[in-house]
Amino acid sequence: MGTRKSQLARIQTDYVAEKLKTLYPDVHLEIVAMSTIGDKILDTALSKVMYNYSITSISLSNRVDLVVHSLKDLPTTLPNGFTIGAVLQRESPHDAVVLHPKNSGLTLDTLPDGSVIGTSSLRRAAQLKKRFPHLEFKDIRGNLNTRLKKLDEKEDYAAIILAAAGLKRMGWEARVSQVLGPEDCMYAVGQGALAVEVRARDCDILEMVSTLHHSETVLRCIAERAFLRRLEGGCSVPVAVNTEVKDSVLSLTGAVYSLDGADSLKEAMEISVDPGNKLESAADIQHVGVTAHNVPQCAQVAAEKLGVDLADLLLSKGAMEILTTARKLNDAR
Repeated sequence: MGTRKSQLARIQTDYVAEKLKTLYPDVHLEIVAMSTIGDKILDTALSKVMYNYSITSISLSNRVDLVVHSLKDLPTTLPNGFTIGAVLQRESPHDAVVLHPKNSGLTLDTLPDGSVIGTSSLRRAAQLKKRFPHLEFKDIRGNLNTRLKKLDEKEDYAAIILAAAGLKRMGWEARVSQVLGPEDCMYAVGQGALAVEVRARDCDILEMVSTLHHSETVLRCIAERAFLRRLEGGCSVPVAVNTEVKDSVLSLTGAVYSLDGADSLKEAMEISVDPGNKLESAADIQHVGVTAHNVPQCAQVAAEKLGVDLADLLLSKGAMEILTTARKLNDAR
């Protein structure tokens, strides 16, 4: 198993490793830091993007068979030869507010006018600027440890917005002052879910990790990823979603925003994911990069269709114009 050196990356990798050890006690798992794998992997162009760095690590080294990612960080189209072999049960996909200690007890609603909120996400900023016009939103960079340090040790930010799932995995739930529901801020595609990426040709590894799939999370994330891919979106444009499975019906709400949140489009759709009495054989079919043998194919097809159909609806109403403008403005910053 390959991992980056960040604390969160190691925690997530250890979590998956423990689950695999419990299921397969006879399988030896070794966790390897990416930087120790070999010099030829440290291609300058690829190592600038950690996802590509991880993929190069799998591709060029026989020592790495799988890499654990936050699913929201994985592109909706994977390089040839790779697949997401497991999507684990989702933690909370919502965003959380972490306040500067001096603002303890407050919320985004009650913070003083002009308070500066730190976030690295265009999606969060676009939604929250409109919802909380009395606040100012500024960029903040770094891993979770770095961002919390910037918050606590300086007075540049009244609060920062982080993924609730990451805070929980780090054991920092006590720092969460407010969890933002979909009425305040819909979340990123795949947020809160862990993904295990493998070589598509490694049947034994793929079969081993597939036992980690969580069916409901798989279907929700396939719909979300299909929605994003159809929109040709990514981290450079504000795209947000909210999904739910209830009584075998998968619902998806999706939205696109201008950078300042002033212009937006938001729609919702649902579809049945009940496989009925259909008997299906396992198939190596990827749905937006996910291979899930143990989830009914008809349900996966329906989930992907839902994402595409909702994106098409937004595109018919002018979503591409909003996204194109947002992308150009972001590139120019």
